[in-house]
Amino acid sequence: MTQRMFTRSRPLNVLIDACLINISFVIGYVMRYDWQWFRETGFEARLIDYWPIQLTFTLTLLVLYQLDGVYANRRAPSWLDQMYAITNGTAKGVIIVLAFIFIFRPLTYSRLLILQAGVITIILLGIARWARGLIEAHLRRKGVGVARVLIVGAGELGRAVMRAIVARPELGYQCVGFVDDDPERGATNIGRFLALGSLGCLPDVLGQRAVDEVVITLPWSAQPKIMQVMRLCESHRVRVHVAPSLLQLNLNRIDVDDFGGIPLLTTNERRIGRGDRIAKRLFDLLGASLVLLITWPIILLTAILVRLESPGSPVFSQIRVGQDGRRFKLYKLRSMRADADTLKNELLAYNEADGPLFKMRNDPRQTRIGRIIRRLSIDELLQFWNVLRGDMSIVGPRPNLPEEVARYTDWQRERLRVKPGITGLSQISGRSELTFDETCLLDIYYIENWSLSQDIRIALKTIPYLLSARGAY
Repeated sequence: MTQRMFTRSRPLNVLIDACLINISFVIGYVMRYDWQWFRETGFEARLIDYWPIQLTFTLTLLVLYQLDGVYANRRAPSWLDQMYAITNGTAKGVIIVLAFIFIFRPLTYSRLLILQAGVITIILLGIARWARGLIEAHLRRKGVGVARVLIVGAGELGRAVMRAIVARPELGYQCVGFVDDDPERGATNIGRFLALGSLGCLPDVLGQRAVDEVVITLPWSAQPKIMQVMRLCESHRVRVHVAPSLLQLNLNRIDVDDFGGIPLLTTNERRIGRGDRIAKRLFDLLGASLVLLITWPIILLTAILVRLESPGSPVFSQIRVGQDGRRFKLYKLRSMRADADTLKNELLAYNEADGPLFKMRNDPRQTRIGRIIRRLSIDELLQFWNVLRGDMSIVGPRPNLPEEVARYTDWQRERLRVKPGITGLSQISGRSELTFDETCLLDIYYIENWSLSQDIRIALKTIPYLLSARGAY
């Protein structure tokens, strides 16, 4: 099953909508003539008598839905956008049918029935779109119906596309890799995104990698190359998208101003505003206070067990790097031997993480209690104290050690623009199963698209991830 499964489903969508419109009409009829609240004595009609109006109502709505873009071929349109188009089309359709009844059959048909059928149509189509969205998102996360995408250009704009692919799997894009004429970028993988060479390798890549779509992220100064790539993709029957490179154009970072009738694009650096910072801080204070209030018996019991199993303080502190490179002391319940740091150099050859990080699934420095609390993330409960102190946030990029941060590349340092967090987008997307590059892509995506509602969503989705212990080691 390929990504074209979704693009070819328009006839099926129209058929389902037609059925739901007719069901809505029947429900409206029952409400109008059988429900005591709406029933009007002396005004009776059989359902069969309504077939001309029912047919007109159905065809009118379907035509208007087509004109209003309800059936436009877009990947993962938002539910609100779909509902706006459906509501707009239905309202116009109801007005047209009411006008038809008023002109040609003013005393034969009930106008209230049409209004009721219109409202029910909006409700049923909204439920259908919501259910379809859930099903498609689930299938795409499983790799069903995904589009195989090749990225041309691995600069900042190319990495922005990669961030969106990693952060939103429900969009249904699977990146087969990228090409770039820069010798280093064209030969260096970025997490799961494979470096496939220079633009000169593009014909072979298109021929061998079963590419469905190509996203060009080259600067506008490379117009000849862009046109060449577009012609090559067209000859291979591959769909082409060109991402605007102007200032790494991001709708969250661009304001449109009017200058005497001339539209101007003005850069707006994406930073959390003062009001948003206050809201985020209140969320952190309330959330951290609530968690510590509920979990303090667990923290106390775990501290006692840790101390009984091995000598040393049950509380482990370590210097980490926070927002804008500021260092702070992070607190955790100790899950390893007290001399774990001195033994780290002996285990570097067994490192299972890429990039600057060090991780081992079966780290011999862990205690028996430590393995349990690491798997359940109980060791991180003390970090809510860091949140109360203002060093950390509940949601944000995970903080790293100074020696790890020193090995960041320039683009990876973008994750230091906000306070580090206990959980984050990477924590609900695989945790330790992700490469460091993928973690950075997700963190930067989170920063560029921050909202309080996103923080709440991530915090809530963290709970089932903790229970499943996925990627926890």
